[in-house]
Amino acid sequence: MIKNILRGIKAYAGTFKLIGQLGLWKYFGVPMAISFFTAVAIGFSAWGLSDNLGSIISKIWFWEWGAQTFRTISDFIGALIIIALGLILYRHIVMALSAPFMSPVSEKIEKHLFGENHSHRNTSNAEQLWRGVRINVRNLLMELLLTIPIILIGFIPVIGIISSVLLFLVQSYYAGFGNMDYTLERHFKYSESIQFVQRNKGVAIGNGMVFMGMLLIPVIGIILVLPLSVTAASTETLKVLENAKSLQKKI
Repeated sequence: MIKNILRGIKAYAGTFKLIGQLGLWKYFGVPMAISFFTAVAIGFSAWGLSDNLGSIISKIWFWEWGAQTFRTISDFIGALIIIALGLILYRHIVMALSAPFMSPVSEKIEKHLFGENHSHRNTSNAEQLWRGVRINVRNLLMELLLTIPIILIGFIPVIGIISSVLLFLVQSYYAGFGNMDYTLERHFKYSESIQFVQRNKGVAIGNGMVFMGMLLIPVIGIILVLPLSVTAASTETLKVLENAKSLQKKI
């Protein structure tokens, strides 16, 4: 697992060079715009809703003493919940809408790495968009099912410390999952792709960890996160696929 996580992280090395070499920047124009405006919209929504959620949470404190302190804590907790849910929505919205633009990027990388003689499924832009929506809705629901109990764990003294780590790992996994599927959609059907990522979850987590880290960089991180993460995910996913094919031939 750790080895594969490191592989997912190391795949980011040389992404700028590869994007420039293959002339891929033109494919990222619309996805970068989608990423930026989605982040702005969710950011303003989070700013406005955090106080409202904090007010709801504070109502569970029935006593007058410490009420103001608990309200402050409630506002902070509310902001964390909104930010966590906002990041989840941001990723899945951007990844779903960017699918038709990312598949050509992955295909060009595949031709660069393995030549013209490679086999894959041919899909239309509409099919790629529907696949992206389907995968990301599925991942969104799965991620929410995991995120909600993890957030609740955060309220438990001592044990709650691990909730932040778990939350980061879960979000990293599904971020990497989405990036890998731009390549997998040409090679596998829906259910087969899910099984592939589950077998290579370390690669997904490693890719997603850098993805999540880049979101912490104001403006620039939001704009560049998709080009770099998709390029890194494509190169590493293709290598895993090629290794699997080589093993099958030997068998």
